[in-house]
Amino acid sequence: MKLHELKPAEGSRKERNRVGRGIGSGNGKTAGKGHKGQNARSGGGVRPGFEGGQNPLFRRLPKRGFTNINRKEFAIVNLDALNRFEDGAEVTPALLLETGIVSNEKAGIKILGNGTLNKKLTVKAHKFSGSAKEAIENAGGTTEVI
Repeated sequence: MKLHELKPAEGSRKERNRVGRGIGSGNGKTAGKGHKGQNARSGGGVRPGFEGGQNPLFRRLPKRGFTNINRKEFAIVNLDALNRFEDGAEVTPALLLETGIVSNEKAGIKILGNGTLNKKLTVKAHKFSGSAKEAIENAGGTTEVI
């Protein structure tokens, strides 16, 4: 095989369909839009979910619950993620962002009690779970709500 003999795989290349370019193209005259009607018009067609006037699916199905617009989403940090800091270090939200443990602070940082902590740390966060607070204090550290 030589360079000038190279060809793409059969069927891998397809010429685009040029709509409305004469009878010989197979898509001339009405350009694949049929005869008149809503879909033949410019700007025609129906919105997503429209079922021709039949009650649409999203209206037929029951609605449940609500979305609380005042909900606060916290960035979660587990205890075992705090083991990377040295003994006696002060762990702040800024430090957690800098080290990449948290990528987005959201409404604040909450420390949860998953895993074990074996360093003595001063942890400053917006919220603590009961088990996390207990574990930090048992390891000889302190917690501070900011």
